[in-house]
Amino acid sequence: MTTRVTRRDVLAALSSIGVLNSLPAAAGADAALPQRAIPGSGEKLPIVGLGSTKPVRAIETDGTGPIESVMRMLMNYGGRVVDTSPRPAELDTKFGRVLQRPEFRDELFVCAKVKTTGRDEGIAQIEQTQRLFGRDPLDLLQIESLIDLETHWPTLRALQEAGKVRYIGVTVAHERLYETLEAFMRRESPDFVQLNYSVMEPTAEDRLLPLAEELGVAILVNGPFMNGEYFGRVSEQALPDWAAEFDCESWAQFSLKYILAHPAVTCVLTETTRPRHMEDNLRAGIGRLPDAATKRRMREFALTL
Repeated sequence: MTTRVTRRDVLAALSSIGVLNSLPAAAGADAALPQRAIPGSGEKLPIVGLGSTKPVRAIETDGTGPIESVMRMLMNYGGRVVDTSPRPAELDTKFGRVLQRPEFRDELFVCAKVKTTGRDEGIAQIEQTQRLFGRDPLDLLQIESLIDLETHWPTLRALQEAGKVRYIGVTVAHERLYETLEAFMRRESPDFVQLNYSVMEPTAEDRLLPLAEELGVAILVNGPFMNGEYFGRVSEQALPDWAAEFDCESWAQFSLKYILAHPAVTCVLTETTRPRHMEDNLRAGIGRLPDAATKRRMREFALTL
């Protein structure tokens, strides 16, 4: 039987040999995340954000405490991008109450999605998200996984023109959608594209990231840890000594720094219910990033894992 190794297992192993305890504890004020501009507007976003699927699902069993703690850690480092997706109304109601608390309400850049089929169904889903989250306008509205793309895109355009949405875009999480995404980007030039990209899944570098630079499209990155598969691959490996050359302190940062070294990337989204893991992710945005030669070395090393 194959045992699935989680990030928690990896961090526990590092802690047992004193690696994590040796990492400097940085105060947010002294270690604020760098920011990058949204090409179409010049508005700047911190380069590490929160993917909220896992922590929102945890509300069902653990309440809102974990996601509140993770969001506070995000903000402590100057982060503010929170990516969301429609979930059962009872969960989004509870999450929406968190988003509307004074400490979060005016500080966050909230990315929402539509992921249903049909024009009317899409509009109803968007309106429910906007109502439950108390966001008017929505910062960013995305068509998840290109679902019913040709139906929903005119809706997003109309909402943006009406001032109900600030930015619009689309998402993919698998290479099988890259060809369709590329054609869409060339035809429509959306404000944002969200896609999967990591040191172990670098295909987006070949065409999509250069195209985003050419067209002036902001890029959000999902799947930096391949839904946890990444940590299973690195669990038995020591972080290479040369990772210190670009201020890399952990395996999570190894992949995140690889991603952030690409100039087309606006923000990378990370998912966790644990503030300690969130802090580890956030620290990837601080300090040096690998150059082109080091990225090649990282890719080649990843192929051996």
